Amino acid sequence: MSKIRKGDIVGRKSYGKDIYFKVSNIIEKTNEEIAILNGLVERIEADSPLSDLEIIPREDVRKRVEELDKSLEKRIFVIGEKRNNEKIESGKILHLDGDRKYSEKSYNYYKKVGLNAVVKNIPEYKQPRVVRRLLDIYNPDILVITGHDGMLKRGSRYHDIYNYRNSRYFIETVKEARKYDKEKQKNLVIFAGACQSYFEALISAGANFASSPARILIDFLDPLLVAEKIATTEKYKYITIDDIAYELRDGKDGVSGIGANGKLKKLM
Repeated sequence: MSKIRKGDIVGRKSYGKDIYFKVSNIIEKTNEEIAILNGLVERIEADSPLSDLEIIPREDVRKRVEELDKSLEKRIFVIGEKRNNEKIESGKILHLDGDRKYSEKSYNYYKKVGLNAVVKNIPEYKQPRVVRRLLDIYNPDILVITGHDGMLKRGSRYHDIYNYRNSRYFIETVKEARKYDKEKQKNLVIFAGACQSYFEALISAGANFASSPARILIDFLDPLLVAEKIATTEKYKYITIDDIAYELRDGKDGVSGIGANGKLKKLM
């Protein structure tokens, strides 16, 4: 058996290798090597003993990534054609993403469907420190705060912030953004969270939309679809989760919120 290394794509044998993960780090813990894992196509973070991991064959990895890319390209084609005909000037998006690959895919998606977006790859723990500076620089209408997350112990301790891997960083980032928003009177629309994130706390902190009410996995594309809907809806229209849920992988179980007015600036 090949030794598992940082960067390998693996599955957890005890879970039937249902999710493909990239090994982001390997640490020593009580005389056992533990891998820190980030979902390949889902915004989940987990850990696992190396003994429970198995390297996924390259062909299987290629197929899984191709499935994501095909779904993106299909949507890009449909939405891109529509957007070119509409000639819109969308609201401006600032997207902070803790995953480098996701950041690249997000930027490419926004660009191809004609949205005005800036994407920054910022590790989750750094996002609260840099968000105000980035808001000052880019002056967006919509802020997306995401990356990877996950519950340490599923099925209990839903309201314990320390039972979530990165929710506390997302929450602090939302709070910092709302302080900025109060000063600037921008009426910023915020999406925050990733897989299994602490939904109620994110909404309480000031997010308009957040994941994950049912503490389930969310798709890579879910935050982008929320931002896109807000960016391309006229300002006089109020968007609720009911207007978006049908496009999300798991509907309102994955993402919900209090809603927001659109940020479309101009129809030409």
